[in-house]
Amino acid sequence: MKTEIVIIGSGIGGLCCGAILAKYGYDVVICESHNLPGGCAHSFTYQGFKFEAGPSLYSGLSYSPSPNPLRQVLDMIGEEIQWKNYNSWGCWLPEGYFEVAVGEESFYHLLLDLRGKEAANEWRLLQKVMKPLSDAATKIPIKAFRYDMGVVLTLLPYLPSLLPYVFFANKLTASFGAIMDEVVSDEFIRNWLNLLCFMLSGLPAHGTSAAEMAFMFADWYRPNVTLDYPVGGSEAIVNALVRGVKKFGGKLLLSCHVKEVLVENNKAIGVKLANGEIISASKAVVSNASIWDTASLIPVLPASIRQKWLSTPANGSFMHLHLGIEAKDIPPDLPCHHLVVNHWQITAPQNVVAVSIPTLLDSSLAPPSSHSIHAYTPATEPYQLWENLTPNTPEYEEMKEKRALVMWQALERFIPDIRERCKVRLIGTPLTHSRYLRRYRGTYGPAWDASKGFFPPATTPIRNFYLCGDSTFPGIGVPAVAASGMITANTIASVWQQLSV
Repeated sequence: MKTEIVIIGSGIGGLCCGAILAKYGYDVVICESHNLPGGCAHSFTYQGFKFEAGPSLYSGLSYSPSPNPLRQVLDMIGEEIQWKNYNSWGCWLPEGYFEVAVGEESFYHLLLDLRGKEAANEWRLLQKVMKPLSDAATKIPIKAFRYDMGVVLTLLPYLPSLLPYVFFANKLTASFGAIMDEVVSDEFIRNWLNLLCFMLSGLPAHGTSAAEMAFMFADWYRPNVTLDYPVGGSEAIVNALVRGVKKFGGKLLLSCHVKEVLVENNKAIGVKLANGEIISASKAVVSNASIWDTASLIPVLPASIRQKWLSTPANGSFMHLHLGIEAKDIPPDLPCHHLVVNHWQITAPQNVVAVSIPTLLDSSLAPPSSHSIHAYTPATEPYQLWENLTPNTPEYEEMKEKRALVMWQALERFIPDIRERCKVRLIGTPLTHSRYLRRYRGTYGPAWDASKGFFPPATTPIRNFYLCGDSTFPGIGVPAVAASGMITANTIASVWQQLSV
């Protein structure tokens, strides 16, 4: 097969990259190892219940124009999704239970009741400090960026609006922890900010970029904000991007595993599949795989580059609990998302449990009178506990039950009889994460410390070979990987193609 561009992996980053390049008129082929597209954002159906493998908390997607890069991609390719809106989630913290709402004033009033006026005023001051950073971070749409000198032309229309914020650039490129240290002394607020940073990046405040938190403050802590959930689940987002790829002539090949990136004279010329087939690429090869998995695809990768990529620090993995339960007597106003924090050592294994009950918003995701539940320990499950175990052995099954216990306990806080309600019960481990998502050690992604620099760019020392996804700038999370896909696509395309949108 011959094409212009081959993309390895159909995660959100790869699909965004492919859809935009197809819109620009390129012949695009996306190769996906799994039989389902979406990478970490894919959904699967089991005994009538639809379950999500990864993200479920979305914002900035139900309106346009939006600072959310994923929304910008959907606008560029002309795809729409139906959204359900809500504004709060349940937080089970060491201090007690709180229903936390997004919005300009909600957290201020929570702090006023919980910690008093001094703490609440610290939050107000932090909002004031973050306002110009949020404005600066959202003034330039991600679609204006690229990784070559053409960026001078694509950024030019936005420079006048940026001038008032030029003095904040150094803060945006630093870690959020430095800003927190300057403004916040209240212990609860510091713990809360570390928790938010961890859920965004896998790292606490001192490891998370100020730019990433500036985007969050711009989106969550503004008037009349809501959170968004796609009707049909995360699969609806994946399907919209796939439609975008196909309607502009692109192809998505499922169960299509790339074994090797072909390189001649330090130039990527295509890929070799596991079945021996070769797909030639005249314009570019893009890897949406992790940086570690990408390194294994290139036998001729220079030793120094291979070592650099393989030495990238990695976040931990996940435990997953997918449940289908009887819905009888569960109150319809129960928050659809919950966050259980057992203690404030945020990154400790088995400490934080995230829970999504999407059927409280979209009943179509489960059989009648039932709920689908996804509980997981985010990026804190040590892979080394599992690497010497073999699936389906007694030792493996015993470890699954043991490591899933914390998720059951978290769920029992608000559904005490959940075990008796179960119709479907699936436990996922780091080995599951690694197998189905083809993720190195089942990792959440690179643990790049923002205090030591940005995530690396999408360009590589191999000509016509690019990266996209959570191993590249701007980092981890759905908005970030959508942004990376967009920037990579624009870098491959001409300046004039980019300016046309």
